[in-house]
Amino acid sequence: MKFEIMRDRLLDGLNDVMKAVSSKTTIPILTGIKLEITEEGLHLTGSDSDITIQSFIKAEENGEQIIRVIEEGSIVVQARMFNEIVRKLPTNDVEIEVNDNYQTHIRSGKSGFHLIGLDASEYPLLPEIQDDRQFVIPADLLKSIVRETVFAVSTSESRPVLTGVHWKVSDGELICVATDSHRLARRKTVLEQLPEGEYSVVIPGKSLNELSKIIGDSSEPVHIVMTQQQVLFKTGNVLFYSRLLEGNYPDTSRLIPNEYKTTVTLNGKALLQAIDRASLLAREERNNIVRFTSLEGNVVEISSSSPEVGKVEEEIQATSIEGEELKISFSAKYMMDALKAVDEQDVMVQFTGAMRPFIIKSAHDDSILQLILPVRTY
Repeated sequence: MKFEIMRDRLLDGLNDVMKAVSSKTTIPILTGIKLEITEEGLHLTGSDSDITIQSFIKAEENGEQIIRVIEEGSIVVQARMFNEIVRKLPTNDVEIEVNDNYQTHIRSGKSGFHLIGLDASEYPLLPEIQDDRQFVIPADLLKSIVRETVFAVSTSESRPVLTGVHWKVSDGELICVATDSHRLARRKTVLEQLPEGEYSVVIPGKSLNELSKIIGDSSEPVHIVMTQQQVLFKTGNVLFYSRLLEGNYPDTSRLIPNEYKTTVTLNGKALLQAIDRASLLAREERNNIVRFTSLEGNVVEISSSSPEVGKVEEEIQATSIEGEELKISFSAKYMMDALKAVDEQDVMVQFTGAMRPFIIKSAHDDSILQLILPVRTY
């Protein structure tokens, strides 16, 4: 195979596929990137067997020639080394040629590299995916959904299914839920043209984080195809495949209370900053606990104490406090994560008792809901 390509375009494609390459893989060929050149352009593929990313660089775009194809073919090259070489080449014109025995020559300006490649036929094939369960979602909305849920996935491998986000399609609505059994994040979205029926998948949190990076600032819609073992996200010239997590995701709808004894409406930013300050002292303690107490006159007190360091108290004026008086303790980190996800001026915090899970959501809509389990401190 032999072709010439613009270095900056090659780097853009490499940046995407490198996100799937892991040095920890037990399959040696997956430390490489597959290059496949045809008359249409160059396909780059990277994989760690959990995530597979394929990027396509067109030979011609808007009348401009990006790639000059001299001979079609394919090769697998060592990913990190190839990426570093391309990054440091002296000019924007790059020639790549593969001879017998997979010898790969990379030339640019007066610089020439010779890499030992691998047989591309040994590289795993892309998963086959039928397009029966396909829908489209705007890129910025998909990034928001990831940001508002993925932080709540479990980091413990003891229950692998909780390290993913549960995506459920039902009645024209996409519901995404993440929980680590101490907290829960839920995002509901009504989408047009969702496939009929009800189905769900559990997508690894790690995959969603990488997907979010690839989408970046793109405004192109993302096509999503779900199957039994894989989910495929198609955006621009990139295909992003992720395996799904096996196992039954717990029924989280039962965790969310239907009635509340106390509802506090207040400025989310003010609450976040107060908890941030209170956690300065709480940080010394292993569990980073902050107390939330409702006072008369629509005032909330945020406090924290550490026997070795001291204590902090701060009052916040709430918009309204309805229902019973309340004193509750919780993890400062969990509460701050939840408030950042809701990201609204006015938030509603709803409680059902000092030792029952409580809810944080926007005062204006129900699409984002955060649930946190309190901590017993007395």
